[in-house]
Formats: sequence, structure tokens, C-alpha cells
Amino acid sequence: MFACRPLMSPPLPRRLAVAPLAPARPPLRLRVMRCMAKERRVRMVAKQIQRELADMLTRDPVLQRAVLPEAALGADRYLSSLTTIADVELSNDLQVCKVYVSVFGDERGKKVAMAGLKAKTKYVRSQIGKRMKLRLTPEIRFIEDEAMERGSRVLAILDKLKEEREQQEGNEEEEDGEGANLSEEEDGDWDADEPDEEDIIYVK
Repeated sequence: MFACRPLMSPPLPRRLAVAPLAPARPPLRLRVMRCMAKERRVRMVAKQIQRELADMLTRDPVLQRAVLPEAALGADRYLSSLTTIADVELSNDLQVCKVYVSVFGDERGKKVAMAGLKAKTKYVRSQIGKRMKLRLTPEIRFIEDEAMERGSRVLAILDKLKEEREQQEGNEEEEDGEGANLSEEEDGDWDADEPDEEDIIYVK
């Protein structure tokens, strides 16, 4: 018979030396550095953008057709609205440009003009970049400005009141003149009715 050997458990694996984990580093926070332009340069760029936009409104056919649908039909004499650039505000980092637009016309003309301008925002931005050769063309935002139209309405009301006042004063002067002429005529008639002493014949 064979001698039985006692069963032995397999040797346990040696514990590997594990280096301690380094503490987790906090996530890095990216800082965005924005270059702020000088105030004088911001004003100069804003004025130049205003001039370029005003020139585009008068010469660029794409922008004219967007603002005035009847211009696409060849109707040059009849205009439903008149669009002007009232003011331009540019952010200090030269990235956002707010364009205040004054639209003179009826409500439908205003809506059409503003909708056309907002639809051509990308086109206007690309044209401004080509005309001005800026390193970074700002984002264009069209905003309706009603201050100029209100001012024109106030001036029209004042002119109307002035005309009415002058007309009323003229009517009063005419009435005063007619009254003076009537009084002179009445005095003359009264003098004519009075007999002169030479015309009186005394009878003894």
C-alpha cells in the first residue's frame, strides 16, 4: 500500500507592497483672460461701425431689400419706412455691438424693417469684418430705438400748436382792425349828420 500524505493547503500569495495613493488634486479652474480695449479706441470703433452701417443702409442692395420689401420690386419712390442708425454701443472687450435703429413709418413697416435687419445679422457682421479689417468682429445686435420718433412727434405737435396760436392771433388782429374801421366810419357818419353853423339860416 502507498503511504498517504496529508493534504496541504496551497501557499497563500504574498501581499504585494502597494505604494500609498497620492491625494487627489483639485480640478484646475480655467481662467479666461479678456483683453479690455481703451475707452478711446472703443469710441472710435463704435463710430466707425455706425458709419459703415449707415453706408450699407443706403448702398447695399441686400440690406435694402431686407429692410424695404418694395425695393426688391423696383419701387424706389414709395417707401413704407425710413431706417436710420441712431446710436452704437460697443462693449469694452469689443465683442458685442448694440445697434439702436430708428424706424419711421407705420407699424407694419417697423415690424418688417426690424425683422429684416435681425435676419441679416450674420451678413452684416461679415460685411463689417471685411470693411474694417478687425481682428475679431463683434456680435451685432439690432435694437429698436423709439426715442427719435417720439422726439419728432413732440416737435410736430409743438409746431402744430404754434401754427394754431399764430392763426388765432392773426384772427384777433383782423377782428380788432375791423372794429376800429367800423368805429371810424360811425364817427364820420355822425359828423356828417350834424349841421354846420354856416348852413343854419336864422329867421327873425
